[in-house]
Amino acid sequence: MKRQYITRQKLPDTPGIYTFKDYQKRPLYIGRATSLKDRVKSYFSSDLISTRGPRIVDMVTKAVSLEWHVTDSVLEAIILESAEIKKYQPHYNVDERDDKSSYYVVITDDVWPRVFLARARDLDQHLKNKTLEYPVKELFGPYPNSGLIKEALKIVRKMFPFKDKKSFDTRHDAFYQALGRSPKESDMNARRRYIRTIDNLILFFQGNKDILRTRIEKEMKSASKSMQFEEAGQAKRLLYALDHINDMSLIKADKIYSKSGTQKQFRIEAYDIAHLSGKNVVGAFVVSVNGELTSNEYRKFIISKQMNDDLAGLEEILNRRLNHTEWNYPDLIVVDGNDMHVRRAESVLQARRINIPVVAVTKDASHKASEFIGSDSIIVEHKNDIIAVNAEAHRYVIRFHRNRRNKGLLL
Repeated sequence: MKRQYITRQKLPDTPGIYTFKDYQKRPLYIGRATSLKDRVKSYFSSDLISTRGPRIVDMVTKAVSLEWHVTDSVLEAIILESAEIKKYQPHYNVDERDDKSSYYVVITDDVWPRVFLARARDLDQHLKNKTLEYPVKELFGPYPNSGLIKEALKIVRKMFPFKDKKSFDTRHDAFYQALGRSPKESDMNARRRYIRTIDNLILFFQGNKDILRTRIEKEMKSASKSMQFEEAGQAKRLLYALDHINDMSLIKADKIYSKSGTQKQFRIEAYDIAHLSGKNVVGAFVVSVNGELTSNEYRKFIISKQMNDDLAGLEEILNRRLNHTEWNYPDLIVVDGNDMHVRRAESVLQARRINIPVVAVTKDASHKASEFIGSDSIIVEHKNDIIAVNAEAHRYVIRFHRNRRNKGLLL
């Protein structure tokens, strides 16, 4: 395909999806864009091979036509892109999927269906082995960019209030009930309305917005006719929300993604424990993404069992961290210690059926990295980042421990 062909198409500067097709009109590649005009133009830049790789260059060479579909928002473009890829399975989409960062949206087949994200590589394995711990009603995805789909689900939940994976915790569910993003089960008609909400959510993720709008309009008219004015008002507000989706967070994330030209964001979390003879025991983890420390994602923990047991402390903070499924999971976990620390961390992950590699950093008398325990290939590829993030975890947790200890002395 030549640039001149694209110029003649006069693509709009709006969100949407686009499809490169071969001479038999078969989809080669389906993508989504904040601006169709800018995104498609980028496939004809001089640095395409360095930003997108030789496979995409090969795809553009084989493409002879382009089709596009305008959407009202970036959110809809993300949803529609995934639905179209699942439908047509284009060769250049399927083979470039990165399982490390891909997620599915899962809707469970429960009395009160839950909606949450699951890592593609873990879910695919469980489906293959038939080891899933929950019944599945619908699966959408995989979505290749974890950051975008997590932001998208936050927006979707405002329109379609749903119960997430942690809603079995009554305190967690009460919080989202207060925000209006989880139904109150005490209401006699709550489940009926909730199932209808889930059905609407499914239509949205299928990319059937027109069918969804028609359905909601019928519900609104029926509710008004039956003098159920509260339900009619809710339907009216949902129609307005569908037409005025505020997805500035997605636009911002999409621009960052477009500049990087890649879907791979290698995330490392480094964990450490600090105490003084088993007193004021605290833990923490720090985060590095593509070699850059991201301090806004650091987290501190006060260990519940005040004792001189670093392994128990590590197990506790890992479990507490993994309870936060809304936080991005790392591609690598780094612990301070030896093979015992690796085994303890791996046992926590295995109990949850999560596949994340673990590397331990052993220090010498000068507290410098002297040995690495874990996957040799990962250590070779990320050695400098592992050293840096391990040192940052130590600095961060020691500072937290000293602050806690000094407060205790002042009391």
